[in-house]
Amino acid sequence: MIRARGLTKTFHRKSETVEAVKGIDVDVREGELVAFLGPNGAGKSTTLRMLTSLLEPTAGTAEVAGYDVTRHPAHVRSQIGFIGQGNGGGFSYRVLDELHNQGRFYGLGSAEYSRRAAELLEALDLGGLEKRTVQSLSGGQRRRLDVALGLMNHPPLLFLDEPTTGLDPHARANLWEHIGAMRERYGMTIVLTTHYLDEADDMAERVVVIDHGEIIADATPSELKRDHSDDLVTLVVAPGSAGGAPSGTDLLPDDEATLRTALASGDGEVRTDGAVAADGARTVRISTAHGDTRLPEAIEALRVAGFAVRSAELRQASLDDVFLNLTGRSLREEAA
Repeated sequence: MIRARGLTKTFHRKSETVEAVKGIDVDVREGELVAFLGPNGAGKSTTLRMLTSLLEPTAGTAEVAGYDVTRHPAHVRSQIGFIGQGNGGGFSYRVLDELHNQGRFYGLGSAEYSRRAAELLEALDLGGLEKRTVQSLSGGQRRRLDVALGLMNHPPLLFLDEPTTGLDPHARANLWEHIGAMRERYGMTIVLTTHYLDEADDMAERVVVIDHGEIIADATPSELKRDHSDDLVTLVVAPGSAGGAPSGTDLLPDDEATLRTALASGDGEVRTDGAVAADGARTVRISTAHGDTRLPEAIEALRVAGFAVRSAELRQASLDDVFLNLTGRSLREEAA
């Protein structure tokens, strides 16, 4: 559905040259939902604008829905839907009029665009708002109208540029529910940009991480977290005499060698805090790719060795951990 090679965009501002996108190579297969993840200014939106033929590349090539974006931009636009960061509807225009006009722009006949508009109003929970002006809609309703406008030509490929920015959590969840339903109904390929980690993790089948105009990682969310981050198991271990320990023996958790021996059979890196509490408790941390199975294994190994586990916590790897390990900074902080 998308094939880009060496895609580059350079801007000139007075005496300064800014390379916003630096030779991106990316492929998107038919039916995929791919998220471009990165902080503001990373080059996500610029890449989308080139792929949608709205911005001419400085260098490189891209084919979208079978057409070259530079040589055949009109053909590309006929095959895609594009929902930008701003609202697409004119504020003083009525909802139904905007949908009908969008159909006319794509050359649809009156019967076809009327049918299509009615179908999308129902599917996107906009029924009853046909005569309302765009400016009178809530933020979530406006974004659902944007989705309807982007789908009027029944595109096989839909581009979403930060579709939920500015929406409250309920409106975000509602919009994604509708987008998911539209994708299932029409079998669309979807490409989106976002800096919301949960959207990329929960919705996308592939995540393309972009930083400073370059792709630094491209894989499924689970593969990215497996390859570039670890789960963290945190245990507070105290003296005890359970399991396999000799009767009446209290093992001290400051016996680091005994602790490490007990945990050596499992995977991951084991670290112990230098500080020991007054009652002898010590914190142990295990970095592992398999936190969900490593946690019960570690608790049982410590019990058998004679230690008591007072508390246990599992923090699973996130895409923010991936970005931090790849770039040295947090994507959450960058987005904020």
